[in-house]
Amino acid sequence: MDTTVTLRATAGLPAVTLPAIGQGTWYMGEGLNPRHAEIKALQQGLDLGLSLIDTAEMYADGGAEEVVGAALKGRRDEAFLVSKVYPWNAGRHSAIAACEASLKRLGTDYLDLYLLHWPGSIPLDETLEAFEQLQADGKIKRFGVSNCDLDEMQELAYTNGGDQCAINQVLYHLGSRGIEYSLLPWQREQGLPTMAYCPLAQGGRLRREMFGNPELQAIAGDLGVTVAQLLLAWSIRPVNGRRDIIAIPKAVQPEHVQQNAEAIRLQLSDDILHRLDAAFPAPARKTPLDIV
Repeated sequence: MDTTVTLRATAGLPAVTLPAIGQGTWYMGEGLNPRHAEIKALQQGLDLGLSLIDTAEMYADGGAEEVVGAALKGRRDEAFLVSKVYPWNAGRHSAIAACEASLKRLGTDYLDLYLLHWPGSIPLDETLEAFEQLQADGKIKRFGVSNCDLDEMQELAYTNGGDQCAINQVLYHLGSRGIEYSLLPWQREQGLPTMAYCPLAQGGRLRREMFGNPELQAIAGDLGVTVAQLLLAWSIRPVNGRRDIIAIPKAVQPEHVQQNAEAIRLQLSDDILHRLDAAFPAPARKTPLDIV
């Protein structure tokens, strides 16, 4: 069973194959968990093949990048490292300074992927110019975007250099399926993969509803897995035999890291997918892009 997602060749770089589940770092570096536990969790994930690590200058004001840097000390070559730039730092010169600051916190010379965290007021062509300069300087290999809806992706596609975008990172989980109506089909037509953040839903009412849902609990019980593993397997499920979604759950507890790694091989039958659709239906119309 193929458990990988391929980023297409861009900017003179060959296509790259990544695990369909990576590691998120939102809320790391904020003191919610011991720093050593966060570092150990990321290293455990690397050991288990979860080589993609996603972070951002926003997370803990750079603190999450420092945690990632500590986790990757002596292991940088084992990771596919992703970080993100604030939209107000995405200018012709400011994006270069922001990237250099991220690299310093991460203790590395380059990023495998650099994302615009969400659309802002700085023109896209200016951001792309900065990204291209960072590529030319060897500081980033690929670039992409995050929190972009269909109209923003179409604008990007028609902007000079926008066709080199490697991925769009958006909120996506079983309880938030809005991208399936128009954004996800369009990206699939373009051969553009999706990175799903909060694949287990953000904390709050919706998360409690999902994890406490009797049908999800019954399906997970039938499969001998946790509800979290079921949700992860659903988020990265193949469509027409091909995977094009990478989920990036955050985990600190060792058992959660282990469960995330195991979920990558969980196959869901058509019957189970139908039951999940009935419990949390796909959208019947265009809805605003979910962002947290």
